[in-house]
Amino acid sequence: MAFLVLDAVLPVMNPAHGGEKTVFRAKFSSITDTDICNAMARLGEPDHNEALSVDARQELDLRIGCAFTRFQTKYFQGKYGDLDSSLISFGPCQTPTLGFCVERHDKIQSFKPETYWVLQAKVNVDKDRSLLLDWDRVRVFDREIAQMFLNMTKLEKEAQVEATSRKEKAKQRPLALNTVEMLRVASSSLGMGPQHAMQTAERLYTQGYISYPRTETTHYPENFDLKGPLRQQANHPYWADTVKRLLSEGINRPRKGHDAGDHPPITPMRSATEAELGSEAWRLYEYITRHFIATVSYDCKYLQSTISFRIGPEHFTCIGKTVISPGFTEIMPWQSVPLEESLPTCQKGDTFLVGEVKMLEKQTSPPDYLTEAELITLMEKHGIGTDASIPVHINNICQRNYVVVESGRRLKPTNLGIVLVHGYYKIDAELVLPTIRSAVEKQLNLIAQGKADYRQVLGHTLDVFKRKFHYFVDSIAGMDELMEVSFSPLAATGKPLSRCGKCHRFMKYIQAKPSRLHCSHCDETYTLPQNGTIKLYKELRCPLDDFELVLWSSGSRGKSYPLCPYCYNHPPFRDMKKGMGCNECTHPTCQHSLSMLGIGQCVECESGVLVLDPTSGPKWKMACNKCNVVAHCFENAHRVRVSPETCSSCEAALLDVDFNKAKTPLPGDETQHTGCIFCDPVFQELVELKHAASCHPMHRGGPGRRQGRGRARGRRPAGKPSARRPKDKMSALAAYFV
Repeated sequence: MAFLVLDAVLPVMNPAHGGEKTVFRAKFSSITDTDICNAMARLGEPDHNEALSVDARQELDLRIGCAFTRFQTKYFQGKYGDLDSSLISFGPCQTPTLGFCVERHDKIQSFKPETYWVLQAKVNVDKDRSLLLDWDRVRVFDREIAQMFLNMTKLEKEAQVEATSRKEKAKQRPLALNTVEMLRVASSSLGMGPQHAMQTAERLYTQGYISYPRTETTHYPENFDLKGPLRQQANHPYWADTVKRLLSEGINRPRKGHDAGDHPPITPMRSATEAELGSEAWRLYEYITRHFIATVSYDCKYLQSTISFRIGPEHFTCIGKTVISPGFTEIMPWQSVPLEESLPTCQKGDTFLVGEVKMLEKQTSPPDYLTEAELITLMEKHGIGTDASIPVHINNICQRNYVVVESGRRLKPTNLGIVLVHGYYKIDAELVLPTIRSAVEKQLNLIAQGKADYRQVLGHTLDVFKRKFHYFVDSIAGMDELMEVSFSPLAATGKPLSRCGKCHRFMKYIQAKPSRLHCSHCDETYTLPQNGTIKLYKELRCPLDDFELVLWSSGSRGKSYPLCPYCYNHPPFRDMKKGMGCNECTHPTCQHSLSMLGIGQCVECESGVLVLDPTSGPKWKMACNKCNVVAHCFENAHRVRVSPETCSSCEAALLDVDFNKAKTPLPGDETQHTGCIFCDPVFQELVELKHAASCHPMHRGGPGRRQGRGRARGRRPAGKPSARRPKDKMSALAAYFV
């Protein structure tokens, strides 16, 4: 990003005198006065090698992802109607991530339970107390052998103490918090998905509550001020006593962790309450703060007592734990040593009466589906993604309908996810195994360290995947065989909706993502607008191709417009693009086109036109054909038409409105009126804008700049930010495919 900024600003900067350096980079990990002042006092230069490493990763992810995704999406969506995914995507990181989930699914499906037997013994300490003993053999898988051991132990009336031990042990405080551990805990303990947790952490960082949340480091530098953040928590109602005691008695230096050379571990930078942050952000902030306090606390110390018993020829053991000093578990109570009943004081040779010996029959159980926390661990172990991109990859496989998140945030693969992974294994296992991506990541890290050439790594990796892509295309029939078993062909999917303009037979509407129309007679598929409802539009036909029109709607308070399935996929005019409905069609005489229903320039965006929705009566509305502006108008009007005449002031089309006499809002109980919705004071009171504040002169008390019908330029409302556009198109697209 630093070099993208430099590319933009260097050409317009004043030239330096005498080769003087004028470009520096400030590195800070929290938005505090101290950190920013320190960063400005230690300015460095942007690292070109790190930028090249990022560029290489983005280009590889984009080019590889685009090639595979485009091919398999077009291939499979053209054959099957119930895939229920708008994009059959592939990504060098995303696909191995899915592979881990499917691998666990396969283990569950292939698991065969085995029966085993366990001996369980109880000894009486006194009249009201007994101890449950664990069998040293743990379990046996032969019932007859287990029965033999049971018979031998049942002959004995007493259990003899073979050995006793008492040993002081310590449960170590946690390492300093990095991104991966934060995401793991957020998923497993807080019930927050990795993507949501990352977004929440970034918001806490920008608000100054925590340090930078994207870090692989678990080791605090020697000069890091640990007491400063700790003092910030000294008056917090939840942990003030613990913090004050640490400050007065002296903090414990955090454990030595891994120094990745990036940002320090995630640290709370100032105190906060739930009322300040809100429920979701508070839960994450509370964990981060408790974790930090725990890292500078002392280890938990406990006494572990062990007694070994012999009952006949068999040996049993009983273990008990007693806390000596809670240490860090005082601030992280969920990590505390579980309370157990203290063991009796005894010594070798003592005997206890045997209360009961029984044999239990049990079965081995299959592993459960991967949790998000377990998946994050596997991704980190195999080098799939970075601390920042891991939540994106997991979110991608959920959005693509490859996995679903079940209770306990477990990831269960869908049929589509399973078939894709099995297909990759069948064609080229390296496409789904983590090994090849891990090797690429190592090469990218070498670029960042200046030990590998950017162009050589990029060229070699692209050449490898180019060969893999061609082999994948040639071998796609192998994956298709698996698809045929799990999914229905287009011809057998969907319900008849509208007539084809070529054969005049009914086309089937396939509602599963991506929604589309399919003519089985012509073997043609027509894409439709997504994320809305589709229905037949009055059995009206397009004057150009004779296809029946359909109506797309986003809901009663949203937008709706008719479209021709053929024109939507094959634009009839040069000034039209694929994916345009009738509200953008430039046909000069069609009653549904922009030419006949367009009113004037959108009040929010520069390129859109407000178009009358002729199906919306009696709750009439106009909607922009580019953005999400909707104007509700003329409620209960009997008829609304766009007049061929235009306004003399702003050149917008005039509207002819007819009201019923009983419900007319017009002055003098008039039932008809023709005017401009922008300039006519009668109509101004009958128009209500939604989704965006109006910018037209009638709402801001001044004359408008006349630029003709459909071209009037609006001023953006104060306080409403413009839509952000990615400064780097490649980085925005690469994030979509990885």
